[in-house]
Amino acid sequence: MAFEFHLPDIGEGVVEGEIVAWKVRVGDKIKLDQPIVEIMTDKATVEIPSPRAGTIAKINFKDGEICPVGKVLVVIDEDGAAPAKAATAPAPAAPATPSPAARPAAASGHLAIEVVDVSAGRERVLATPATRRLARQMGVELGRVPATGKHGRVTTDDVKRFGDAPRALVVAKSAAVAGSEERIPLRGMRKRIAESMSRSVHTAAHFTYVEEIDMTELVTVRARAKLRAAERGVRLNYLPFIVKAVVSGLKKWPMLNASLDEQAQEIVRKRYYHIGIAAHGPQGLVVTVVRDADKRSIFDISTEIERLGEAVRSNTATREELTGSTFTISSLGKLGGVLATPIVNFPEVAILGVHKIEERPAVRDGQIVARHLMNLSISIDHRLADGWDGAMFLQEVKALLEDPTTMFMEMV
Repeated sequence: MAFEFHLPDIGEGVVEGEIVAWKVRVGDKIKLDQPIVEIMTDKATVEIPSPRAGTIAKINFKDGEICPVGKVLVVIDEDGAAPAKAATAPAPAAPATPSPAARPAAASGHLAIEVVDVSAGRERVLATPATRRLARQMGVELGRVPATGKHGRVTTDDVKRFGDAPRALVVAKSAAVAGSEERIPLRGMRKRIAESMSRSVHTAAHFTYVEEIDMTELVTVRARAKLRAAERGVRLNYLPFIVKAVVSGLKKWPMLNASLDEQAQEIVRKRYYHIGIAAHGPQGLVVTVVRDADKRSIFDISTEIERLGEAVRSNTATREELTGSTFTISSLGKLGGVLATPIVNFPEVAILGVHKIEERPAVRDGQIVARHLMNLSISIDHRLADGWDGAMFLQEVKALLEDPTTMFMEMV
């Protein structure tokens, strides 16, 4: 007896999942609750177990393809007999023709050179009939439009933005000498990162503000605190101090701890402080979330950041640990460089870039002295917050980091 297994609802608001890797093949005998496939949704990878014992009769989606919730993911023969004919995943869609939107367009100012792979097939796109009609009228291919609507839906504004963007030249992919190139499928975590960054850049109106921070006093405090932390098994760096300073700043400048509900056209200010920490894992950059950072001690925050980082490195981080941040901090530690313009972790309003601490000459009381200096750069969505908000927020963070005594007084 054939059993059709439909992709279940595996998370609130999830409408589809990307096939990361199948753990079975057509003809394999499987047991009840045996893991059969890894699926990625919203940066979290989940293992789907088999709801039946039997034989895999048909697999409907290949690695890298998108399976909508409710669609038949796999067919299982419960009788246990191997199927007479091995069914395979559907063949790729026919090669698509270049979109009219990719034609040369006359425009003033800087023009981009766009490389289009005309062999790529279209993916399922969520859009209303009105949006699809507008796309046809404008000659825009919906599959290439960054979506900002709920559940990844392409809106009419998305189509207009994409259609109005200047494009000067289409360059076909040229043949290369055999062995001189490596083609890596854009799928899994890397694809999610690409989609998220593209959505943020095409939606948020970014601007960046930079400030120099004198960390000399905090360097001394941290050196003393490391001994106490070590007694408790805590590896203490500067990030927990920065988290606490950020929370204090967000309480005074709440517009930076907000998001925009585009459908309702409402600004949502958050009275909770879930701080995202950008961390590098085996599949790329992800954001882990320290929840209720305002209620945690510096030692507790340090322990939680370490725990979340390890979960990312071992690829065991859960959806809860990777979603729901209200403000993000991006730090590469000693590799942090001098300056960067981080991309806002949409739909948040702002992201803080933390750069390396190093001894540099500074003028204090008319004398040139060596101080431990660091730059902080904050990128902000100008639709919701002004330059004044960003500057005042960063001045608050600066004051707290430069005088750790006041930071501890601000903690609640």
